[in-house]
Amino acid sequence: MEPSLHRGLGVVGIVFMVLAAAAPITVVAANFPIVFMESGSAGAPLMVLAAAVILLLFSVGFTRMTPEVPDAGAFYSYVDRALGRRMGLGTAGVALLSYVLLTVSMTCYLGVQAGNLLAALGGPHPPWWAVSAVMLAVVGGLGYRDIELSARVLGTVLVAELLAVVALDLGVLASGRELSAVPFSPAEALHGAPGLGLLFAFLGFFGFEATAVFRHEARDPERTIPRATYAAVGLIGVLYAVSAWLVASGLGVDSVVAASAADPENVVLELAGSVIAPVAADVFRVLVVTSMFACMLSFHNIVSRYLFTLGERGVLPRALGEVHPAHRAPSRASAWASAATSAIVAASAALGLEPVTQIYTWYSGAGAVGVIVMMTLTCVAVLAFFGRRGPAAWLAAPAAGAAGLVAVLAISVANLPMLAGGVAPAVGCVVALAACFLAGAAAPAARR
Repeated sequence: MEPSLHRGLGVVGIVFMVLAAAAPITVVAANFPIVFMESGSAGAPLMVLAAAVILLLFSVGFTRMTPEVPDAGAFYSYVDRALGRRMGLGTAGVALLSYVLLTVSMTCYLGVQAGNLLAALGGPHPPWWAVSAVMLAVVGGLGYRDIELSARVLGTVLVAELLAVVALDLGVLASGRELSAVPFSPAEALHGAPGLGLLFAFLGFFGFEATAVFRHEARDPERTIPRATYAAVGLIGVLYAVSAWLVASGLGVDSVVAASAADPENVVLELAGSVIAPVAADVFRVLVVTSMFACMLSFHNIVSRYLFTLGERGVLPRALGEVHPAHRAPSRASAWASAATSAIVAASAALGLEPVTQIYTWYSGAGAVGVIVMMTLTCVAVLAFFGRRGPAAWLAAPAAGAAGLVAVLAISVANLPMLAGGVAPAVGCVVALAACFLAGAAAPAARR
């Protein structure tokens, strides 16, 4: 009898996996400055709320279709079930590229932050790529083992992150700094380049797909996945909207954009030191490193599950769909995910790309666009699947979610040249995503 994946994840375990992928303190300390910088406005809180509302509308159809989708391929499996195998495999191609790019972007940013931390603690300051290589080895080892080991690591890190974010929020509130309503103003949010701000706001939610990716490792998928999805999106939305507002207020609504652009890596850390205690900046530096590590591990696990599902179906080598007899994990798929990530990190370092302003910004931006494409296709799949059964009032929610995602995608693509530093790199991102979709759609037929 072939070994099966270990079914040990409940709602809390899956929510931890999702929140760890969302990386709360990384979003607050590293992503918020980029949202402010790229959007050119203080409207990040409203952008976060808009993203949360769209994703909650999306989740209505996503969770309703869960019992109809037996595979762990998440977006890919939903599109496959409703729109056909070719569309599904095309979506899988986009998924693999997007999540590999997101993993690489976090790996490289982690190399910078961990190197800075070592230097701040009086140790050596190794090149970022050397630190990233060590992190890749550790993540590869954890990913090779059963998912509960990863969940325990992520849960421990997550609790510390949440406490730190709440401490920062309370510190700003207690500091007596002016709390402005301007960040929630539509006029402020639409100022500058709102498309890029919204794109990076969505990036803070990515990983919530893991609620379905881990269905084969959930105790009761049909109940666990819907509950975990709504809990994760709701918790992330509230936490990020409040934190973005308080960070903007703490730095000053009129100066938050300039401060973020001047020092995106340290501006929130310095704010923590000023509103909590000087030592808080050092604590936050440690937690940003552990948070980025947790995010990197979560994205790695998502890539592994996609490879595992495609291996099971025979789209990729069937060896990828094998379960390790001792660890009861997709260990071979995890090893492939590690190899792909390592190769791209090495190539990026060899090309001399700057790890934050180029690798992280470009790769995560392209990955975010890819995930939004997948979510849009999933919304269409839900509408097509249930629409064949006749009209239903609840379909209005996923329809509204689809409309919101299409709008976000159009705005993001229109603003992509600003993010990529020109029209040519932006076109390259779009072409790469399209090529992966076509490559997936053209893959040999696979069994269901």
